[in-house]
Amino acid sequence: MNSRLVVTFTTLIAFLIAALAVPLGLFYASHRTNRLLLDRRADATRFAELADQAVRDGDHLALRAEIERYCELYGAAVRVLGRDRSVLAEAGTMLAGTAGTEAAVRLALSGRTTEELPALDPFGPATVLVAEPAGRDAQVSGVVLLQARTDTARADVTLVWLALAAGALIALAYSVMAARRLARWILRPVTELDRTTRAIAEGQLDARAHHGTGPSELRRLEERFNAMADAVSGALERQRAFVADASHELRTPLTVLSLRLENLEPHLRDEGSAEFQEALAELDRLALLVEDLLALARVEAGAVAVAAGTALAPRLAGWREVYAARGLTLDAPIPEDAVVPEPVARIADIALDNAQKFVPPGGTVSVTLDDEVLRVADDGPGLSEEERAEAQGRFWRSGSHANVPGSGLGLAIAAELARACGARLSLLPAVPHGLVVEVQPYTER
Repeated sequence: MNSRLVVTFTTLIAFLIAALAVPLGLFYASHRTNRLLLDRRADATRFAELADQAVRDGDHLALRAEIERYCELYGAAVRVLGRDRSVLAEAGTMLAGTAGTEAAVRLALSGRTTEELPALDPFGPATVLVAEPAGRDAQVSGVVLLQARTDTARADVTLVWLALAAGALIALAYSVMAARRLARWILRPVTELDRTTRAIAEGQLDARAHHGTGPSELRRLEERFNAMADAVSGALERQRAFVADASHELRTPLTVLSLRLENLEPHLRDEGSAEFQEALAELDRLALLVEDLLALARVEAGAVAVAAGTALAPRLAGWREVYAARGLTLDAPIPEDAVVPEPVARIADIALDNAQKFVPPGGTVSVTLDDEVLRVADDGPGLSEEERAEAQGRFWRSGSHANVPGSGLGLAIAAELARACGARLSLLPAVPHGLVVEVQPYTER
């Protein structure tokens, strides 16, 4: 956007500069051409008077001497013709073509002088021809042809054109700098909003656009964006606070309810034992859901020790007993000194907990850590592509997992933990079957 604005402003300014410089250059070239015409025509007029006098007196010596001195001094060529086109006097060499000379002679014999010359520019013409009739009143006694070099005039035109070009380039350079400053001034609020939205998207919900310079309309947009961000952030905080408070407050009643149900067990009849066990299972599931909601609220609120490092190998050792009890193999060739951020270790716990629920006995779960990329892969039934795309949503459960204990919040918590430490959580298919939970790349903060 900034580049497009600079290009647009610069193009408009370039057209404006060209619209001023080009006519000025052409005007000066025309002015210098007319000045050359007036100067050489004045000389030709003087020679015409001398020629007319020479024709009347029959003495051409003075005329020849005059035009020779003139040609020697100015490097021009002069030819004086009689009415019958005979050469009365000549000095220098005419370089013009026959057709041009004949046209000039015919014009002068008709009693008219040269009224205009070809426009001069740095590249030509090298010479110009001026024809002046000689005679008095309406009687033409001869023609004076004066061919003058244009070196000096063309040099003047070249200097003026170069000055105009240099001035145009300097003006264009200053215009580009002004256009860049103007574009930055116009887009400063947009740049600030882009920075703020990127920060919010990365989880910095307290990021706000800083007021500064820029068009008043865009500054008002900044203010309204900040107001909107405050409203959304406040709503999210209230929602998280509600979830956290509700989850925290529900823990005590659920614990009390669980104790009371267990105290009722000795007083139950045999036919009510099955329903009693189902009630206890539902109560355990509700307690797990409350714990997961509270954990999710804490992660979203930023109450996670992101910078803390955790040794991964000792943490995985505790899962080996759990897996062995379920008839599963845990393959985790992790070095003893491997340290990962605390959120990554918790993601590994979540992935291992899910795997031990869904992998059938005899299955294998492997944990690897290569180039700061953590992978937890299993050879269980896995998930389809559509299920992997939805699995990180809250309370999501596959239709085939209806009878498996869980709250549906595990992967949602893992995704939030990954974002908290600057990582990305991905669910990939294992070969030939199974699921891979991948965390990459994470950065310690």
